[in-house]
This record gives sequence, structure tokens and C-alpha cells, in this order.
Amino acid sequence: MIKLVNVYKSFNGQKVLAGLDLVIEAGKITVIIGQSGGGKSVLLKHMIGLMRPDQGEVFVEGVDITRLNDRRLNDIRKNFGMLFQNAALFDSMTVGQNVAFPLQEHTRLKRDKIDELVEKKLLEVGLRDAAQKMPSELSGGMRKRVGLARAMALDPKIILFDEPTTGLDPITADAIDRLIVETQKHTMATCVVISHDIESSFKIAHIVAMLYQGKIIEIGDPDAVKSSKNPALQQFIQGKAEGPIHVV
Repeated sequence: MIKLVNVYKSFNGQKVLAGLDLVIEAGKITVIIGQSGGGKSVLLKHMIGLMRPDQGEVFVEGVDITRLNDRRLNDIRKNFGMLFQNAALFDSMTVGQNVAFPLQEHTRLKRDKIDELVEKKLLEVGLRDAAQKMPSELSGGMRKRVGLARAMALDPKIILFDEPTTGLDPITADAIDRLIVETQKHTMATCVVISHDIESSFKIAHIVAMLYQGKIIEIGDPDAVKSSKNPALQQFIQGKAEGPIHVV
């Protein structure tokens, strides 16, 4: 579904992605783990075309999006839904209006059909009666659910999750993990999750990839990754300060 080939990206001379290669398989949940500030969100932004690489190619369903003009790129982006780390809701809009926003922007559906779809999406994330609430009235977990409902509004083929459990208590984080798994099973979407939450990552992933020093140093199913002999990977998943990854 997504393929990155020899991707480089630097900011102010600091290399963030350094010849990265990665294939995201269709219809699966791929979790990308790595240190905070290690380039995971930058990688995610390349997948959806919010950033362009200094060098390399990014393919979405066989199309190199690095070569597209803005109009064609926007067409490709309609295949994506994205749940941002802080849910990124519009605080001046109700929950229902937030979920309706992509439908109003990208379709010509009538008001009653949009309202019907909003109700359906909120029901799918367990927020049946929340349409008239304001984001300020919601807990962190509820905001994430609204963000997911909005991300699914256009029934995207690909859903990107940027640190979906960050800032949540363990019980709420588990509920979000279950919701991601249920959403993927229900929609058969290709899901890419950025995380440094090891327990969550291995719980939901079909495939785990580790980003370190700008490259993917290990990729495979959770059992294969857990049994890897790579010292940086083992240090990260075991949460040890000692090892090749230096603590700053």
C-alpha cells in the first residue's frame, strides 16, 4: 500500500531520515516504534505528503507522490484518514461538526445524509450521544475517539495514528488500542501507528518496525521482533538506559 525507497530528510543540517526503506503491507496494522524525537512523526508526514523528502521516493498504491502537484496530491490524500496525537479537534465546533467537516469539504452529500453518517461514525467509536458536546467537555480518551470518527468519515483505505495512547491512563489507552484493532478488522483499512508505547505496540500490531538513526533497523511480526538480536532494538523494548542508544 505504501513504499518508501531510500528516503532522506534533514532539518538545519541534522539528518532525521537517512536512506530509509520501508514497505507498509495492505490490510494490516504496522506499528513503527522508536525514540521520542527520532523521526517517527516526520516519517508519517512523508507518507501522506505533508513533507517531501530531500531525496528518495514515496509510493502510495504504486504512485510516487513526491512527483505530484498539489491538486493530484490532494486527490491521493482522500485515501487517508489521520488521528493526530492530540486529536486536533476544532474547539469552536461541536463533536458532530468536527466529524462532519471532511464530509462537507470533500463530498457533495446533502445535510441529512451527512448527519446520518456522523451518527454512524460516532456510534462506531462508542459516542452515540456526543454529537452536541463541545471538545472542551470531553476527556482525553473521548477526544481521541472523536478524532478517530473524523479520520474514518470518508472511509479511507489508509489510517495513520500519531501516538494514539500518549497522555492517557492505562485503562483508557487499552480502550483506544482495542478500538484501533476493531476498526481495522471492520474496515480492512491499512493502519500505520507511530508509538513509543511498547506494550501497546505489541498488543495491536501485525507488523512492528523499529526506526533508529534515520533507518528501519528491524521489521517483522511481533514475535520475530521480540526475539531479534539487534542490541539497539532490545535496549528499546526492554527500556534500559544502558546500551547503544544514548540517553540525552
